[in-house]
Parts: sequence; structure tokens; C-alpha cells
Amino acid sequence: MEVVVDLLAALDKVSGASMDDVSVADLLEIQTALEQAHRRIPAVTHRIQAALSRRTGPSELGARSWADALSIRLRLSKTEACRRLSQAELLGPRQSITGEPLDPIYPATAAALARGELTAEHVGIITATMKKIPPSVDAQTRAKAEADLAAVAATQCPESLRRVARLLLQMLDPDGPDPNGDDTVDRRELMRGVFLGPQDEDGMSNFWGKITPEFRAYLEAAFPKLAGKGMCNPDDEQPCTTGTPSAEAIAADTRSLGQRQHDALMALARAALMSGQLGDHNGLPVSVVVTTTLTQLHEAAGVARTGGGSTLPMRDVIRLAAHSYLWLTVFDDATGIPLYLGRTKRIASPGQRLVLYAREGGCTFPGCPVSAYRSQTHHAVTDFGAGGHTDIDNETLACGPHNRLVKEGGWTTRLRADGRVEWIPPPLLDTGQTRINSLHHPEELLREDGSDDP
Repeated sequence: MEVVVDLLAALDKVSGASMDDVSVADLLEIQTALEQAHRRIPAVTHRIQAALSRRTGPSELGARSWADALSIRLRLSKTEACRRLSQAELLGPRQSITGEPLDPIYPATAAALARGELTAEHVGIITATMKKIPPSVDAQTRAKAEADLAAVAATQCPESLRRVARLLLQMLDPDGPDPNGDDTVDRRELMRGVFLGPQDEDGMSNFWGKITPEFRAYLEAAFPKLAGKGMCNPDDEQPCTTGTPSAEAIAADTRSLGQRQHDALMALARAALMSGQLGDHNGLPVSVVVTTTLTQLHEAAGVARTGGGSTLPMRDVIRLAAHSYLWLTVFDDATGIPLYLGRTKRIASPGQRLVLYAREGGCTFPGCPVSAYRSQTHHAVTDFGAGGHTDIDNETLACGPHNRLVKEGGWTTRLRADGRVEWIPPPLLDTGQTRINSLHHPEELLREDGSDDP
């Protein structure tokens, strides 16, 4: 620990030094030296993580996983925490079952990183390339490939390394993978995935992924019909979703191919929700859940919030409500009291969940991005097993994994005077971090009053 204190003291000294009188040549030398120091730090953190993994586990700290432990203590995103853990597993020291030290999985890359020769981008290219090498390649050839990549990375920029890596893969597998081979099928199954990115300021979202041949075959069959001219056009008063569109609808359709395919996917999702065959999820029929205020609804202005945590323009809310595609919660602007819940006459249990959707926005665990759609009801004051009542004043939302963290010796929750839920961490995870989740309520971070009196 003393050497780390000395390192931080040295950094304080460097950061406080004036650069005004330093020559350009010396500035460049300082920049290079600091870059090399910056590159060497991950190798040290890999050793730290290896030591932690040998001596304890995330559950003993009060976390669900090491990714959660790093996210909480270091305020990292889950993506960054997983990236660091993955690299530590590949590049950090290992032990055999009997306790004997073992080299890292990628020893040449680990050594180059420890010398400060590689950037994070270099490491990412090498590890991604090694995963693509076919299982049929023997261990000796695989090890030489890793050493060659590390040697190139030590002297070349990431783009040059990327080209060398591509060439190396072609040399190791010149005929390419067998499309029907077990290895190829397994790799396809691992690579498949579709992702929905966060909303931009204008409400739009990125949507991307890698789909299997089977999924592509479905889209290839559906798009020519549903994404054809005049089909599923939201600009039409009565969009044609079945049958053949009229000549007028076809002639008036000015959408691009990409726009038509977007509208076709939207029509497919809407039809699935309207079918009523998706059943219930977390106490509500699978449907769009929307929260708004009476003023916004009357003036048809502003945006509402969905159970997924996204915003929805009021013109879209009104169009959805007209077709009963959604569950709607309307609040009084002044009192915040719900004036209307749902779309059915008996709304006791669904009504409570709708209020939670509106009040919490999602899982209340600090920093958790899980939306209300994917969260469960959690007893915030007294757990049900300990005599807690299932009423709205005792309930909040928590995703399944975080819900299970609340136990004796683990995390605890309490309800503040303002109705927000605090999560109190166990001692080894307590760094004085925030106790509430403002991710679903970013407007709170702009308020002057940060009171947290219980």
C-alpha cells in the first residue's frame, strides 16, 4: 500500500507542475512517458483482481458478481467492468488447482501490456482475434499466433494490427468455416444478438445486432410484403397491414427502403402486443405502459414516460390510446395523485404496479438501468417474510438480482421522507456512494435540494 501512496503523491506533484516553461521537445517526452505509465496500470490491476479472486468472492462483499463489485466500488458501467474482468482473466496471473503459478492465457500480450507497449485498443483486437481462431488449430500454432500479434502490436498502430490479424485468420483458415459444421453452428449461436440503444435527445434510438440465418430468412420473407410500397405507412389515416394496398396508397408512399422496413418491424411488434397471446409479465398483461399528467394529455404537448424508461411524444400516446394499445397512468399536475389507472374496471394489483412504474421508473438500486418492465415488486420498509404489508407505501421496484441482495448481513433498504428508496450497502462495498437511483429520474440531479432525511 505504501508504494501506491508514493505513486499518488508523484502524480499530485506532476499534475501540480507548471508546463508553461517546458520546451516542446520535453513536453512530448513527458507525454510519451505518461502514456507508457498509463498503459502499464491495467497489468497491475489484473494482478490485484487475481489476488482478490483467490482470497474472496463477490457474495462475501455483498455483490452479485465481480462485475457488480467493480461497478459499485469504482463507479464503472457494467460494460466497462465486464471488459476489465474479461481482460484480467485472459492476461492476469493464474494458479493450478494445487496452487502452482501458471502463465496468463495470453502470455505474450500480458508481457507487452506490462511493459507499456499496448493500448486498450491493441489488447481488444488481439483477444477478439484469438477467439476467432478455429478450434481445429493446434495449441502450438495458436500460441505462436498470439505471440506474433503481440509483437506487431508493440510497434504498430491499432489499424495496422487489425489488418495483420485479418490476414492471420485467413492463413489459419483459408477455406473458411463449414456452414454446417458443429463449430460454425456453435459460433453463430454465441454471436447472435439484437440490441436497443438508449434514446437520443430527439427521442430516436439505435437498433443493431447480428442475426442468425434462420432469423434472416424470416425477415427476407416478411419484408417484401410488409415493407412494400403502401404497406404499414404511419402517414396513412388507416395504414394497410394486411391484403394489398390501394394504388393511391402506393403512389403517395415516399418512404425510403430503410423507413419502410422500420415501419414493418413496428407493425409486427404492435400486432404481437395486440394479439393478447403474450400473457402477463410481472403482474400486468404484456403491453405498453405510459405515465403522463392531466395537463399534458389535455394539451397534447410534451412527452410521457413508458414502463421501459423511454419518453414518448404525446401525439404518439394519443394515437396509442385511441387503439387501446397501452396501460395509461394519468397524474394530477399539482398533487401528483394518480387520477386514472389502466384500462380495466378492476385494477387493484395492476393499479399498484402502475403507480410503481410511474413513481420509480425502474429498479431503484443505485445505478441500475433495468426498466420498470423488467423489475419486480420489492418491500422497501419491511420484507413480506418479516411481516411487511403489500401496500403501495411499503413497495418499490427492484430487478430480480438486486431484489435478492437484500438479506441479513447484505444490502438493506429504507424509505426516505420524499418517498425515494435508499439502498444501504454492506461495509466492504460502502465507499460513501449515492444511496438512491437517479438514473430513471435525471432531473433530480439538477435540483438544489438534495435532502435525504428519512
